[in-house]
Amino acid sequence: MQKVILEARKITLEYRSRVGLFRTFRHKALSDFSLELREGEILGITGRNGAGKSTLLRVLAGVLIPDSGEVVVSPGVRRLLLSLRLGANADLTGRDNALLGCILNGLTKRRALTLLEEIKVFSGLGEFFEQPVRTYSSGMRSRLGFATAIQADVDILMLDEALSVGDKDFKQLAEKAMLEKIKCSKSVIFVSHNEGRVSKICDRIISLSDGEGDD
Repeated sequence: MQKVILEARKITLEYRSRVGLFRTFRHKALSDFSLELREGEILGITGRNGAGKSTLLRVLAGVLIPDSGEVVVSPGVRRLLLSLRLGANADLTGRDNALLGCILNGLTKRRALTLLEEIKVFSGLGEFFEQPVRTYSSGMRSRLGFATAIQADVDILMLDEALSVGDKDFKQLAEKAMLEKIKCSKSVIFVSHNEGRVSKICDRIISLSDGEGDD
């Protein structure tokens, strides 16, 4: 059995916001939630809107800090979160965003520069690769983000609805690229509303319901 490289231990996170002069709104996005991710595993997370899927992914990626519990990552293991809600710099071109994305995820500038043409081809953006991201549709942003992320040499790739936009050919290309990552002993956590796609791609599925999960 492959070793565990990431573990969430009894994670709880509650959102709080003021809705009036004397009232606050509280929503417990995650409640005493635990999971393990093994090396080379594709883990799918499904659930209805508001179940806590995206929040969980951000906690696992280290973007959000839980109110209680902890995320334990094996020494030397690097994580990358690709989310449609985590936007690129809209004023920079696709090429510049791809370069920054590679560098921020641990590649040297020299290595990143050698990958830009591969990223351009994979994304299928053509001439738009040289245009500001503010001119992109949501599908084009997803293509750029995924094409950049798949080139990064990380151990855990976290995808939040990254394959939910774009045409059929790109979705198939993205799925193939993910599976190739797994062959290199990389791990993937994939969040989606599309249970059919999750079942097709993933080794194991966790269904979230109000911040609590079931295998």
